[in-house]
Amino acid sequence: MDKSNGMNYAPKASVKHVVVEPGEFQFAAIGLDHGHIYAMSNGLIEAGGQLVSVYDPDPKKVKAFIEKYPEVKAASSEKEILNNPDIKLVASACIPCNRGPLGLKVLNYGKHYFSDKPGFTTKEQIEKARQKVAETGLKWGISYSERIHVEGAVFAGQLIEEGAIGRIVQVIGTGPHRISANSRPDWFFDPKCYGGILCDIGSHQIEQFLHFAGAKDAKVVHSKIANYNFKQYPKFQDFGDATLVADNGATFYFRVDWFTPDGLGTWGDGRVIILGTEGYIEVRKYIDIARDASGDHVYLVNHEGEKHFDVAGKVGFPFFGEFILDCLHGTENAMTQEHTFKAAELCIDAQEKAVVIEGSELQIS
Repeated sequence: MDKSNGMNYAPKASVKHVVVEPGEFQFAAIGLDHGHIYAMSNGLIEAGGQLVSVYDPDPKKVKAFIEKYPEVKAASSEKEILNNPDIKLVASACIPCNRGPLGLKVLNYGKHYFSDKPGFTTKEQIEKARQKVAETGLKWGISYSERIHVEGAVFAGQLIEEGAIGRIVQVIGTGPHRISANSRPDWFFDPKCYGGILCDIGSHQIEQFLHFAGAKDAKVVHSKIANYNFKQYPKFQDFGDATLVADNGATFYFRVDWFTPDGLGTWGDGRVIILGTEGYIEVRKYIDIARDASGDHVYLVNHEGEKHFDVAGKVGFPFFGEFILDCLHGTENAMTQEHTFKAAELCIDAQEKAVVIEGSELQIS
């Protein structure tokens, strides 16, 4: 697995949560613009899903995808997949601004939808998605992978549910990324395509806050964006941060950026610190710098003492199996539909309210 570039980061589970028999849950991929489609596919396959078809207008992307999943058939068009009654779900990592419109089409054809993050780039897209879900009763999932596809984050959530640190008071999240600019497509630098830094990689942060804090809603108190280092891309945003307060009183600060140095052994030193009334948890998601190149380190401090848990390969990614079962049975155990949409809405709210930092090179038009 390539840990140097987040765009191609596709973890595989050692602990698998298989929930369906072979052929019981067939799915397809439409839109291969971001490498996260491989991680999304891995998660569904490991839960028992069967990936049967793929479509993208770029034959090179399709060829690379089939090399990874040789049992998959290349479709001649989106409609070939959408008209296949055996396919229950469509997964997509198309260009972010196109993910909402594609989801509407998928649900119109009677299939569930699973999008890469950010799932939307405008609030209007979210409202249309809410209406379509209410109309069809189908699932609209978003892969907030920095929580659902990180064993350390999954384990931290389990500790919180067990009451290990009491009531959650505050969450602090950091989401640094390596830019690898030469490997990025043009749309990556256009905020109209990716939604802006707080909408895009900020989506991971806000979703995990709502989850860890047990909150249903929050308000964006303050947010900022900047372009400090990429003058050649005047509208690109390489830094962002925000402060939120949840409906249950928990507070949140997060920072996202594109400044991971080449000397780091992974694409980003993502961390989260969760403060409770009875202790705190820190998750070092992808690396424990200068000590251990592996990720999924969880540190717990409470009244019983100090503990370190190395959970890599020991927890798995239960979201994917739960999501498949939600699709099949109409339940909401993986992630509620409102939580999915609320996280996306708050990301866009933070983006829209953001102050442009003076002294950076960001050009807003």
